[in-house]
Parts: sequence; structure tokens; C-alpha cells
Amino acid sequence: MGKKFFSGFILLLGLSLALSGSQNKREKAYELIYKDVQLLKQQILALDKKIEQNAGEIKGIRDQLNELLDLTRQFQSEQASAREEQRRIPAQYQILLEKVETINTQISRFSEDLIEIKRVALPLAKQVTVGEDSEENQTKSPPPQEQGEPSSQPSEEEEPPSISPNLSPNEVYNMARSDYLKGNFDLAIEGFMIYKSQFPESPLSDDALYWIGECYFSQEKYNEAIEHFNELILNYPNGDKIPTAYLKKGISLAEQEKKDEALSVFKLLITKFPLEEETKIAQQKIRELETNNERHQQPQ
Repeated sequence: MGKKFFSGFILLLGLSLALSGSQNKREKAYELIYKDVQLLKQQILALDKKIEQNAGEIKGIRDQLNELLDLTRQFQSEQASAREEQRRIPAQYQILLEKVETINTQISRFSEDLIEIKRVALPLAKQVTVGEDSEENQTKSPPPQEQGEPSSQPSEEEEPPSISPNLSPNEVYNMARSDYLKGNFDLAIEGFMIYKSQFPESPLSDDALYWIGECYFSQEKYNEAIEHFNELILNYPNGDKIPTAYLKKGISLAEQEKKDEALSVFKLLITKFPLEEETKIAQQKIRELETNNERHQQPQ
């Protein structure tokens, strides 16, 4: 009887211990779940804050994108306007060119008419001047010269070049240029010399000097041509006619059979002005001279 009671007591004690252990486990499980839930809540709050922050950043990006879109539309509009202006420019430029061409044509005709008038008027003026001089000479005649004494006064052919003071620099230059184009090289030389002496500060002084050399070159007076081309190169090293002056100087030397000097001038032209059109001609002249030298050096 006592043994049965003791065994039952132990059994009840074991059951109570088992029940209390399982309850403790449940309480610990609930605590862990609660902690997990709290942790999740904290993470959710952090995510909400990040979402709000990202939303603000996204809004700023959208505003910037809108500004960029506005700028793009404005740029496209300005570009379209620029294209329209560019389309208008060729037409306006063409109209301007036509007007300039018309004015140049009128100026050329006026210059030609004026040159012709001056050519007709100058002999008449000289006749009037000679008449006045003869009347003065009648009152003041020079003493007679002894026989055989050379006359100290220049004859009519030896008078130095003179020109009407009423002519402008452009008129004098155009007259000389017209003589050159007509092949009246002596008259052209005289006109350009007058221009150069009377208007030394003119921007066309170097051109006048070049055309004097060109006139001599056209007459195959190569020494005189070289002399004036050298003067141009020395006094106007930055003039627009310098490359052509070098070329014509080299050709003049080649025509005089001074091949080595001509080659030196052509090579100097190529070195100084590699991009000018005259350089291409100089290169061709060098090839011609070198080919001729090789032919002469070959044994017969």
C-alpha cells in the first residue's frame, strides 16, 4: 500500500514537472516571437523613412528632368530659328552680291568713261599750257645758244612723266592697269611709276611696283623685271603679290639660262609660301629644270 502511494506521488511529480517545462518553453517562444515582431516593426519604420527620403530625391530628379526638358525644347526652338535664319542668309547674300556686282559694273563703266575723257582732255590742256608758255617766252626769251652747244632744256619727248593734279589715285592706277591689259606696256610702266612716285603711301603702291615688273616681264626685259621684283620683295615683304613676284623672278632667271639661281628662287618660294597656288607652278618648273639638266648631262 505504501509502495503504491509512493509510486503515484512520483508519477504526479513527473507530470507536473513536464507540464511546467512545456509552459516555460511556450513562454520563451512567445518572447522570441515578440522580439522578432518588434525588430520587424523597427525595420519597417526605417524602410518608411528611406522611402520618404527616396521620394524626395525622386521628386528633385523629376524637377531637374522637367527643367532639362524645358531647356531642350527651348534649344530646339532656337535651333529651328537658327536654321530658318541660315536658310535666309544665302538668299540675302546672293542679293547683296548682285547689288555689289551691279555697283562694280557701274563703277567700271564710269571709270572707263572718265579715263577716256581724261585722255581726250589732257592733250587739249597741254596745248593750252604750251600756248601760254609761248606767250611768256616771247617776253622773256632765253639768250641764243652758241653753235654746237647742247640744248639744256629737254625736248618734248624727254619731258618727265606728268599727270593732271585733278586725277585721284584710283584713276591713275586704273589708267595704268587699263594700258597693261591692252598691251600698252610702256604707257602702263609710265602710269604705274607716276602712281608710285605721287602716291607712295597708297595701299596699292606695292601692286604698282609689281605691275611695273610684270610689264617688263611681258616685254621679255627680264633684267628690268627682276630688278623691280627684287625691290618689291625687299620693301613689301608682307604684300599680297610677293608669291607671284618670286615665281616671275624665278621664271625670268630660267629664261636667262640661270638655272641654279632659278631653282633657288623656286625652292625659296615653296618654303615661304607652301599653300599658295604659285607653289604648285614652282614645283612644276623645278621638275622641268631638273629634267632638262639630266638630259644635258646624259652622254651623247
